[in-house]
Amino acid sequence: MGVRYSAFKDIDIAEFDAVVVGSGFAGAVTARELAERGGKKVLVIEKRSHIGGNMYDELDDAGILVHRYGPHIFHTNDKRAFDYVRRFTEWRDYQHEVLADWYGTYMPVPFNKNSMEIAFGEEKAAHLIDKLIATFGDERKVPIIELREQDDPELSEIADFVYKNVFLYYTQKQWGLTPEEVDPSVTARVPVFISRDNRYFQDAYQGMPLHGYTPLFENMLSHEGIVVCLDTEAESVFDLEFANGSEDSPLSGILIKGRRFDGPIVYTGPLDELFLSRFGRLPYRTLDFKYETHDKKHVLPCGTVNFTVTEDYTRITEFTYLTGQDSDKTTIMKEYSHAYEDPSTQIPYYAIISDENAAHYNRYRALTEPLVNFHPLGRLAEYRYYNMDVIIGRALALADELVGEGAQA
Repeated sequence: MGVRYSAFKDIDIAEFDAVVVGSGFAGAVTARELAERGGKKVLVIEKRSHIGGNMYDELDDAGILVHRYGPHIFHTNDKRAFDYVRRFTEWRDYQHEVLADWYGTYMPVPFNKNSMEIAFGEEKAAHLIDKLIATFGDERKVPIIELREQDDPELSEIADFVYKNVFLYYTQKQWGLTPEEVDPSVTARVPVFISRDNRYFQDAYQGMPLHGYTPLFENMLSHEGIVVCLDTEAESVFDLEFANGSEDSPLSGILIKGRRFDGPIVYTGPLDELFLSRFGRLPYRTLDFKYETHDKKHVLPCGTVNFTVTEDYTRITEFTYLTGQDSDKTTIMKEYSHAYEDPSTQIPYYAIISDENAAHYNRYRALTEPLVNFHPLGRLAEYRYYNMDVIIGRALALADELVGEGAQA
């Protein structure tokens, strides 16, 4: 039947049982479940001019399917999440590989046995690999902090190499940090993979939507109980009511078109922006993308190359690897990370996790907590980093809760 679109000015809010803000996975999955299982009339408000959130993809001028907001590779160990997205489109098997450009030489990431041979030479690598296996066992991912904790200078040498040549400069570019500012807890998670498995992910279920993510979202939101309003910002159409006039007064209600809305409101946008940043903006990292089309089949040896010791961009993605397209042309995308400063021109991608920022977020979250029908969901609304599959799982869990005993078969 296709997605039912409407201009917000034509909406009669009295006709709807639930409102969902955002049409990425958090919003789209919840909207579909509330409409399909809960039998609710759901209004989806989307600030962009398209559905799909950051998963949105489209054909560029060369006919190459590109991801407009960075590469998205689906991987999960959650069978429910994988089965759910497979309902809405055909899928192709895709096992993502990432290489690090080490001064012009490619080595697999995460750093593994094959990387070891490239970095240290076959003879020395064989010795180091034997020592790793004897210490930790084979086919294990060992954080470099564990290597450093061993009373063995050769294991420390591996950890130091990975830290300096795979992790440090890439992290500085990604997060805008000096080496001293890099949180030790982040460093601690950087692994050495005692394996020859060059896949970036080892999840049980991996793949890509055969026709792209956008058709997946079109099918997911194609339901007679769902209406989508594009180019509509929640902060411009929600009239927030507060319990009192103090700065930290909690919400007592949300009005839409002059009518208090008491049905479920699932909010997936930045929580600070809903409140017009009254306590100041939450800090994020944003991304810029530079696309290049080349008249050749491939430019890179695999889908993504990370630039860990050179260049001012963090990585290059070549989309035909991800999409499976067979073309004599190819499009690559260079990715640049920098501070999020202007909501009118930039997109918040990555929350900057710290105790200070968590306290800042919690001050906003406290404004919503007494409003029992308001449900923040997703990366932005929860100020967390979630993979796609986790978002889907959380959306399904929220839908389970909201549908409850009123679920329809």
